[in-house]
Amino acid sequence: MLITEVELSPAEQHAARKRRYAITMATRTVALILAAVFYKVVWLMIIFVILGTVLPWVAVMMANDRPPKKKTQMRGYTPRPDRVLDNPTRSSRIIDV
Repeated sequence: MLITEVELSPAEQHAARKRRYAITMATRTVALILAAVFYKVVWLMIIFVILGTVLPWVAVMMANDRPPKKKTQMRGYTPRPDRVLDNPTRSSRIIDV
């Protein structure tokens, strides 16, 4: 493993999750204020109210989630050509039973 592939420390992960939570909840606050501002435009008010209702759930889900693990490719074994065994009795035919 390379040093550049190391995951963030738990403290850094927690700080990033807190920052994401704060941003999401600030967006919720703005959405609720906009819902109050646009109370005469009903369809726009409803959109902001729904956004303000759903965002706390989204914020909690994102705050409790840890970052995804990085996908690493397995290094498969490829034998050198001079080390491959030839099997003359094996054919490429497949027999179904």
